[in-house]
Amino acid sequence: MTAEKSGTFRIGGEIEINRLGFGAMRVTGPGIWGQPADKVEAIRTLKAVPEQGINFIDTADSYGPNVSEELIREALHPYPGLLVATKAGLTRAGPDQWQPNGKPEYLRAQAHASRERLGVEQIGLWQLHRIDPRVPRDEQFSAVKSLIDEGVVKFVGLSEVSVEEIEAARRFFPVATVQNQYNLADRRHEAVLDYCQEKNIGFIPWYPLAAGSLARPGTVLDRIAQAHKASPSQIALAWVLKRSPVMLPIPGTSKVKHLIENTAAAAISLSDEDFKTLERAAR
Repeated sequence: MTAEKSGTFRIGGEIEINRLGFGAMRVTGPGIWGQPADKVEAIRTLKAVPEQGINFIDTADSYGPNVSEELIREALHPYPGLLVATKAGLTRAGPDQWQPNGKPEYLRAQAHASRERLGVEQIGLWQLHRIDPRVPRDEQFSAVKSLIDEGVVKFVGLSEVSVEEIEAARRFFPVATVQNQYNLADRRHEAVLDYCQEKNIGFIPWYPLAAGSLARPGTVLDRIAQAHKASPSQIALAWVLKRSPVMLPIPGTSKVKHLIENTAAAAISLSDEDFKTLERAAR
């Protein structure tokens, strides 16, 4: 139960999860489109998630589209002890193609459809995948609030947003989580992370394993990894976990082997000196 070593966080102050989660984007086909190349292995990976002590899974209606949610249901329904979070707000026309759609009627319809695909009475955490710049954001936030009011979703989050956008959304509903790109090499959202920590909002960094040029042999990251008998990506993930108590990384894969490797990072205890050394090197 390695993920238990990552510590816990309460989504919305209520739903307790282990901080190291699982991102279910990669269980789909190439370009995050269609069925996985190896469905048997993808299902095995999903079934292994709770065995690793992971009780937080992040997905979206656009992964596949629909495929990720359907595979999660096939592998794990009725989700005992699991929080399965999903998202809406991006449409797909083909592999690696993403287009925002924040029309209120679309967001509402997709949340209802996700609830049906996942086979739940209420989605524990539903996230606005993107704020659509073509639609007044207050209209999008009002649609999200209606989903809470009607009991379709319990808690809601935002993705790829600024502090100002979080505060604008909080005038309509409590923001339980924020999902922005963040890793050792990409620190553009430090201000958002600090704001989330101050407000006790869960911060879900996507692409958390990346380390950029620090991943090369002979770097500080490489030396620290060797000292811990770990891979550079495991150290990068351990660094992310140590960065903040509200950090909820969701490394994803479609292979059981990689799932186990990623989860093992929760057991790595970086010293304050190692943490600061990596931070200086990354900056």
